[in-house]
Amino acid sequence: MIKYSEAAKMSEKDLVTKVAALKTELFNAKFARHTSGATATQNARTIRKDIARLLTAKNAPKNK
Repeated sequence: MIKYSEAAKMSEKDLVTKVAALKTELFNAKFARHTSGATATQNARTIRKDIARLLTAKNAPKNK
């Protein structure tokens, strides 16, 4: 789980890269759940929340 305070310290390039990686991971988690009947449904929810935190940090105004 990524904390917002950690995400706020990351550069925009790192945020975009991490979001892309998490979206791929989310797709794989959904695919595994539907094909093999995996019971770890909490994993997809956690990934979605991490993506939301990263996008919030990316879109927040930076005070310099």
